[in-house]
Amino acid sequence: MTAPRMPNIPNPFAVPELKEKILFTLLVLLIYRIGSHITVPGVDAQATIAFFRTSGESLFSIYNLFVGGGLSRATVFALGIMPYISASIFFQIMGAVFPTVERLQKEEEGRKKITQWTRYLTVALCVAQAYGVALFLEGVTGAVPTPGLGFRLSTAFFLTTGGVFVMWLGEQITERGLGNGMSLLIFFSIVQGGVPSVINTVASLQAGALTFPRLLVLLAVMIVVVWFTVAITVAARRIPIQIPRKVMGRGRIREGQKSFIPLRINSANVMPIIFAQSIIIVPGTLAQFSNVTWLRDLSQEFQPGTWLWYVSFTALIVFFTYFYTAIIFNPVDVAENLKKQGGFVPGVKPGQRTAEYIDHVLSRITLPGAIFLTAIAVLPTILLNQLNVPFQFGGTSLLIVVGVALDTVQQMQQHMILRQYDGFMKQGRVRFRGRQRFM
Repeated sequence: MTAPRMPNIPNPFAVPELKEKILFTLLVLLIYRIGSHITVPGVDAQATIAFFRTSGESLFSIYNLFVGGGLSRATVFALGIMPYISASIFFQIMGAVFPTVERLQKEEEGRKKITQWTRYLTVALCVAQAYGVALFLEGVTGAVPTPGLGFRLSTAFFLTTGGVFVMWLGEQITERGLGNGMSLLIFFSIVQGGVPSVINTVASLQAGALTFPRLLVLLAVMIVVVWFTVAITVAARRIPIQIPRKVMGRGRIREGQKSFIPLRINSANVMPIIFAQSIIIVPGTLAQFSNVTWLRDLSQEFQPGTWLWYVSFTALIVFFTYFYTAIIFNPVDVAENLKKQGGFVPGVKPGQRTAEYIDHVLSRITLPGAIFLTAIAVLPTILLNQLNVPFQFGGTSLLIVVGVALDTVQQMQQHMILRQYDGFMKQGRVRFRGRQRFM
């Protein structure tokens, strides 16, 4: 008996075009990493780092997560890619509210206009957020030795320039790199915090703050959570569809191609958690910069781990899951496009009935997705309280990392499959009427 052959593992660097895309993406990420360590002039970075270590969970801490710690270090890339993401979400919601914007989203020229408007809005958001960050830095004790209008204007200029430059870097990755550049920048910002987490874990083990059996339990829980997150991310409910084909010359219709409409269980992805976090931490954020007694008392009631926090957070996630799913997925458009192609869902009337059927199925599978998002969002708080975790294990960052990683791997596989197909078309031989023809 001969030993079974090991399957060939595709090498992405063996494809010249894919190799260039990977190297270009890594180069852009290196530039982004360098810019994330250049401090804005006139700011003491050590003071801002100390502030974030003792401030707890707030709106600034969540923003700091998505920019890779750039806000805590007061770097020129402190705004990150978030202004562009906010502008994109704004026009996405506008498309669901205003029919004019929705029509533009369906046209090629209209999408170009919306892209241009998104860039303009990004610049405006960068200016507003940059000036707000300048005011925030002046409020941090010892962070700004010489506060004033000059510092605010200069800081707003540097942060706005950095935000626009980060937007340009993301677009370059999308056009010349592996694609999905904005998501890759957020992915890289989150992943680069893994090394400090490992260092903190080792230090906690050496100091006795974290025992080895507890660490094993924590690693087992993390592996299960990651596996479950990947499974839910790719899970989808397939609605079978059938497109009949007409036989030319006789007018008879025969059975055509069978396909399906994939409805993801977690169609909203991470956005419901981000919206819910942004709302529930508002009282605590305002209390940090206010001396109002009732506001401080209210912020204590909404601290992570309290029963009011759990109930409010769960309700907000479920609400925003249905809300955002309704925005990004329109069953009426799907039914109309299917009807134009002559397709139909077996047993369902084309048109309005099909839209109602798709909406019914989508509403039913959205609930398990909302429950999953709630569990992922609440689990880190339970781990921090019960296992004394020396690092942040956030459900928001986990969903982003898993989603972007799966999407990037899929795009790389598509490049390799396309390359193999091109090679087959160039080198393959096809017999035609007894003769060999070379493609």
